Amino acid sequence: MKLEYQIRSFEEAFKQYDGLLPLHRFLFTYFKQHKQMGSSDRRWATRYLYSYFRLGMALKKEKQLIRLAVADFLCNQTESLVVSHYLPQFKDQLLLPVQAKLKLVEDAFPAFKLEDVFSFATELSEGIDTVEFLTSFFIQPDLFLRIRSADHQQIFEQLVKAEIAVREISVQTLALPNGTKLEKVLPDNQYYQVQDLSSQRTGESFAPKPYDYWWDCCAASGGKSLLLHDIEPKIQLLVSDVRENSLHNLDERFQAAGIKKYQKKVLDLQQNNDQDLHDYAFDGIILDAPCTGSGTWGRTPEMLYYFETHKIEYFSKLQQNIAAHVVKYLKTDKPLIYITCSVFKQENEDVITYLTDNLPLKLESMQSITGYNDKADTMFIARLIKT
Repeated sequence: MKLEYQIRSFEEAFKQYDGLLPLHRFLFTYFKQHKQMGSSDRRWATRYLYSYFRLGMALKKEKQLIRLAVADFLCNQTESLVVSHYLPQFKDQLLLPVQAKLKLVEDAFPAFKLEDVFSFATELSEGIDTVEFLTSFFIQPDLFLRIRSADHQQIFEQLVKAEIAVREISVQTLALPNGTKLEKVLPDNQYYQVQDLSSQRTGESFAPKPYDYWWDCCAASGGKSLLLHDIEPKIQLLVSDVRENSLHNLDERFQAAGIKKYQKKVLDLQQNNDQDLHDYAFDGIILDAPCTGSGTWGRTPEMLYYFETHKIEYFSKLQQNIAAHVVKYLKTDKPLIYITCSVFKQENEDVITYLTDNLPLKLESMQSITGYNDKADTMFIARLIKT
């Protein structure tokens, strides 16, 4: 009977989900509308949905509950009624590493192909190991904190005291299990920023100098600007975004971090903004471009199921257009930092080729920042110099 309740909760939520909203936002609303669901029902529905989507399009000819059992086996190390019932031969193998589990699944289901998990493997950027990247979809990414070195010991001890399984990545980075309730353990957020490990590593390409004037042109809620400011507190800073509500979130984060001196503008960078920017000339521009987000799908695995390939070209053209509109405000011999959280070559290397062929920019460096071995996102960064 318990298994039937779990399956019914999964199936009813799955039928109502269409992929238009992020899964976590859909579930928040769905559970509010279905108050009769107990905490156990909500927990299992959430677990099963996330596990199911992590399977992508693999074994798509199998019955849904068989696919769910395979997915839940691959994604979790704790007991599952759906695995015990539909795949009893696997119920004692839950603690195996993912690679060993995949071998068991391949032996039991000859039709299983890892490349079906992520149906776009031919689109990947250079430097991404296809097998390791695809395998990582069965592993929940970590939650990463960026902290100042001086606050490291204090924050680390607070987390240990709260019995949270914290990993020290560096003196400035800690990794915690995803879903950790930080507001209960670390209520004072002025001492840390939640920022993915790969996103933190983009700062290695910034190289700002004191009193430089930088523009974070697609700033969203300000993660890269906060990183830039921590690297060089004496910079001047303009932040902009097309979404005003994102800049409200940025204001709150800047206030918590004690940053008071900055300018902000709501700008649509697909348009000519000379009226707002005609007097500006920047020493550096960060273009954290809108993208498919494919390097973060370990956190939003529903995209493995719902993503449509034509969107890659849409974002690629959008990225080219935005870059063409911002580079005119960059001083000669100064850097444009191009960043995506995409793994697709068409959004990464191909955009860089377009920029260097059509704009007064030369490539200094570019790389994929692979996070799949660190339970982190995968990103792309290029540093271009205006000629």
